Amino acid sequence: RSLFDRIAIVMLGILPFVVMFLVTSIAMQRERVSGTLERILATPLAKLDLLAGYASAFSSAAVVQAGLACAVAFGLLGVAAAGPVAWVLVIAILVAVLGVSLGLLCSAFARTEFQAVQFMPVLVIPQFLLCGLLVAREDLPDWLRWISNVLPLSYAVEALQEVASRQGTTGPMLRNLVVVVGFIAVALALGAATLRRRTQ
Repeated sequence: RSLFDRIAIVMLGILPFVVMFLVTSIAMQRERVSGTLERILATPLAKLDLLAGYASAFSSAAVVQAGLACAVAFGLLGVAAAGPVAWVLVIAILVAVLGVSLGLLCSAFARTEFQAVQFMPVLVIPQFLLCGLLVAREDLPDWLRWISNVLPLSYAVEALQEVASRQGTTGPMLRNLVVVVGFIAVALALGAATLRRRTQ
């Protein structure tokens, strides 16, 4: 594969992740400021059920966004992958949902929209720098490689790199996807555990 193909396929996962993180964290904070979230939490609805509902709604937007990005990349820009394009779409959707779950988690700690955006340098930028897109993870210093091992975007990028360079479905790709799904579940559970029932 050409350098353009390899980078473009990885960016199909990174861009939806960043966009959905920002959209989700800001939208949830607006729900909190407007009082909608507090009124919903006053009902017997469990916090995990609430976050699952919001995650489903935002994930629908994530599916559309990932689909459009893949359509433009493979249809208009001529990006080519060694593996099935369908796997690229599946991974892009999962990474977008990961951005949704992390956005929901961060919104539980933010009190304003500005604070919600400020989580981006903490959670998003380090993952972008250490995920293996700019520098191979094997070439990172040991302490940075250890950090990259606990960042979910690293596993998503590895899965996309597998699709870009290898035909068919590979074991490493499936293992990386399982890790990403695990991060999504943990982020939603932590978001439900830290969600405040009152805004004041």
